[in-house]
Amino acid sequence: MARKAIVIGSGIAGIAAAIRLANKGFAVDVYEANAYLGGKLTVTQLGDYRFDAGPSLFTMPHLVEELFTLSGKNPEDYFEYERCKTVCHYFFEDGTFLPFSASKEEIFAEIERTLNVDSKPTKLHYDRSALIYKATYQAFLENSLHKVGNYFSKAILRCIAYIPWLNIFTTMHKANEKALNHPKLVQIFDRYATYNGSNPYLAPGILNIIPHLEQEIGTFFPTKGMHSITTSLVKLAEELGVKFHLNQKVDEILVENKSVKGIRIGAEQIFSDIVLCNSDIKPAYKNLLPKETLNPKTLAQEPSSSAMIFYWGIKQIFPQLDLHNIFFSADYQNEFSTIFENKSVCDDPTVYVHISSKMNAVDAPEKGENWFVMVNVPSNSGQDWEEMRNQIRQNVIQKLNRLLKTDIESLIEEEDYLDPIRIEQRTSSFAGALYGASSNDRMAAFFRHPNFSKINGLYFAGGSVHPGGGIPLCLLSAKIATDLVK
Repeated sequence: MARKAIVIGSGIAGIAAAIRLANKGFAVDVYEANAYLGGKLTVTQLGDYRFDAGPSLFTMPHLVEELFTLSGKNPEDYFEYERCKTVCHYFFEDGTFLPFSASKEEIFAEIERTLNVDSKPTKLHYDRSALIYKATYQAFLENSLHKVGNYFSKAILRCIAYIPWLNIFTTMHKANEKALNHPKLVQIFDRYATYNGSNPYLAPGILNIIPHLEQEIGTFFPTKGMHSITTSLVKLAEELGVKFHLNQKVDEILVENKSVKGIRIGAEQIFSDIVLCNSDIKPAYKNLLPKETLNPKTLAQEPSSSAMIFYWGIKQIFPQLDLHNIFFSADYQNEFSTIFENKSVCDDPTVYVHISSKMNAVDAPEKGENWFVMVNVPSNSGQDWEEMRNQIRQNVIQKLNRLLKTDIESLIEEEDYLDPIRIEQRTSSFAGALYGASSNDRMAAFFRHPNFSKINGLYFAGGSVHPGGGIPLCLLSAKIATDLVK
């Protein structure tokens, strides 16, 4: 008889963990509090407009494909995606437009043509990013940082050898400022801190691994939208025998003699051999493990940034174009400081408006576009989010009108929003933080909760535990956690 495994939560890490556990021979049941699967990686429909509600940037697709090949399936039978020809489109207030192509050679040429500076420093900065990736990926992103035995591995020894080149003892911003020869380039490379909700002025320079992941490995877009990552993996999981239970909020993780026994939903106890928790770590301990104590250093970690997102179905502005990633640089001091009351996203003097416009019959009606407009904001600490939302919306529209020379508001046909309050309500993410804890300290990675616990048979996966938030790290989190299951 197969051993039983329970997964709490159906975020991308929970679904991936369920697939991996099924491949280990477990009978897997996933319990989800919401009426839908996918956590933040879900979808919303406004009239004739379809929106990917959560993540809008897709990198490291091989981590998704790996789940299919592990299961003996052909990924192409379930999931299709294409590489973006342009990684990002950068608009600056002074009228500068700087597209970053998928080709680094084209980027270097664009830098010299548009900014009139030598592109060699940017090339060397990408080389440093590749070196950081080579030195640290296996040690820090594929293995637990909380198992003593891992510190005697070849991967860790390789890291130690490369320490002088990893920018561990400086901040991301200082490393960028030192390496690059134009303030606009510093601004562009600083924004990578937002990929895990951190502050480039505080986060260690080792986070400059991210440009390599985006540029060298590439950015991609699923042909059926980001939500198809969820739907394709759910289909695979169900074919493997995984059972999903919607509208089933888990009330407690059952523990006896320091071993997990299962879960409780209302008065019903459901027993299992192991439990993997995909819930945010802070509410998990508070609500599901009230008798257990969370490490004080983990509890005290600063939440990552959150987001104010506007979903706009608008009349077409960019005919014949398919623009996934557009960033408008913002002058924080002039445009957003009064809104955030000096509690900006990590005190970053730049705020980026991210527009994803995917125009096809699935996402928008004829002559329409779906816009995912995102401004990084602090996590919730009691702010008046309704007032802030109105002010941010007004500032964003004014900025877009200036830069695009149009009247955006008159073109909006459908509209909704997501803010830290709604994010917390819908995903149980502490304070609406998108990535669990920030990485605003060189030791932050070590203070994240491990993928295992002191309770035998209890494991954790997701953006609030090691190695961090975002689709790739959540998938790696599921791999690390399930590899620990024997």
